[in-house]
Amino acid sequence: MTSYDATSGGATAYDAQAGATAAGQPEDNRSLGQIVGDISSNFGTLVRQEIDLAKTELKQEASTAGKGIGMLAAAGVTALLMLIFLSWTLVWLLDNWMPVELGALIVALIWAVATAVLVSMGRKKLQEANPQLPKTQQTLKEDAQWARAQKS
Repeated sequence: MTSYDATSGGATAYDAQAGATAAGQPEDNRSLGQIVGDISSNFGTLVRQEIDLAKTELKQEASTAGKGIGMLAAAGVTALLMLIFLSWTLVWLLDNWMPVELGALIVALIWAVATAVLVSMGRKKLQEANPQLPKTQQTLKEDAQWARAQKS
């Protein structure tokens, strides 16, 4: 039998024998085996969803970390190439005004500063990565609360 419920603005199912509505506490006529089967099915679905969420978050974090690692690798290649080609040029130019050893030291210090800046930028990118998976942790906490509610 269906009746109109003015508070919810719609029709609700009404069990005349039990006196329960779908909006209130319905009577559960499932057997223990059905309840256990439903819980295990829901738990399996829940675990699969959590694994999918963790995979998605790990991919995002790996992408962020990969960008930082790529920047550090680029910094290394850049530093090496610059040291090889420009260092000798600058050393030869400085050799006109000072001993070649002092010119080589000045060039090495310049490239050390450039490399330090690139390493600092790469570290900053790596620190932005969050391997703790905050969304997965939050949903796992919610799942634990849901499981506790199912037991009671």
